[in-house]
Amino acid sequence: MYMLTFEALHEYDTAQAGITVPVELSVGDEAVKVTAKLDSGSTYCVFRRARGEALGFDIESGMPQRISTATGSFLAYGHNVTLSGLGFALEVMVFFAADEWFNRDVLGRHGWIQQLQLGVVDYEGKLYVGKYDGSA
Repeated sequence: MYMLTFEALHEYDTAQAGITVPVELSVGDEAVKVTAKLDSGSTYCVFRRARGEALGFDIESGMPQRISTATGSFLAYGHNVTLSGLGFALEVMVFFAADEWFNRDVLGRHGWIQQLQLGVVDYEGKLYVGKYDGSA
């Protein structure tokens, strides 16, 4: 038997596609609220270009990263933000898509999943979340 401890429980709507998580991206006094999809297959946290522009970023001044998916690839730019949600605030680099057609907000491994412990009971729409501290 294995035991994990979680500090938060997020109940999500199982009728929607994927696991949705309300988060906030902030830099200084600027903040934007987002409903993102948890994606364990995504290496990075990736957000729509408009999210980064709302925070005041010149998108192309960030760290360029080509991101590959099952259907192709796209260019995104990394910027440091505070990513807050479910009771946690993380100082991380997230990526904003270069193209305006990118219409998703994704919580991936780097920046979100790797800093947390997650437990999912999808049948009940429950996401258990705890801060990863290396003791699990």
